[in-house]
Amino acid sequence: MSKRLGRGLEALIPSLSIQEDDKVIQVELKQLRPNPYQPRITFHDDSIHELAESIKQHGVIQPILVRSVLKGYEIIAGERRFRASQLCGLKTIPAVVRSFSDQQTMEIALIENLQREDLNAIDLASAYQAIMDKFNLTQEELSLKVGKSRSHIANFLRLLSLPVEIKDNVSRGTLSMGHARALVGLKEDKLRKELAKQAISNEWSVRELEQAIQTLDKKQPESPAKSKTVKRDPYLEALEENLRERFQTSVKIKASRDRGKIELTYYNKQDLERILDMLQQS
Repeated sequence: MSKRLGRGLEALIPSLSIQEDDKVIQVELKQLRPNPYQPRITFHDDSIHELAESIKQHGVIQPILVRSVLKGYEIIAGERRFRASQLCGLKTIPAVVRSFSDQQTMEIALIENLQREDLNAIDLASAYQAIMDKFNLTQEELSLKVGKSRSHIANFLRLLSLPVEIKDNVSRGTLSMGHARALVGLKEDKLRKELAKQAISNEWSVRELEQAIQTLDKKQPESPAKSKTVKRDPYLEALEENLRERFQTSVKIKASRDRGKIELTYYNKQDLERILDMLQQS
């Protein structure tokens, strides 16, 4: 994920940095509460335990960022350090207190996770939707804030229409963003769930899931699992993946010797216009 941010969020980056003249205080963990706008829903236990071990040996090197609330403090940035400190049994944690509005609090939490580059697709989509709902922003306005294209925002938001169990699998990493993009194009939740289960149990690649969907469209009963035995040119597979990331849709390259064709899938008129705009800008 690109680290480029829109001007709206970029202006907040200095607020995340701890300066030499900042006053660092020790705050009791029981006085802290998590950021209610934290976009990260899934915290991996392994990484928290690793951080806890580091804190046991070296202490909390980087103070967390908090703001004062009615009862204690609210974490702005540093929830992983807070959780790891709890795990260590610490009573206090170093912190810097700053004043932030609700919107700034939400945006800073998003910045912190975007910069870590490991926020899963569903958490990111939920964060985008929460900011839009809370502050009445359009997709275009949000795209300017986060430095992403409107189509990028739209494609992530589409993932929220998936059934809960599929979103849970994407959050856990059992299904990838590519798998989710392929499934979101289907209209029936029952079919989405069935194909998601098959993709997980058969360990389908994104390409194989797309083939399964294409097979259903053609009403052919043959299972795409057989496609595992067909070796494809790794160069073409890499090109397909690059194009999927660029156009945020299903892409297929069909080659025959030195000739072939590239197929880009669109799911509605708006999606078609988005892809055509991107092609014209290329």
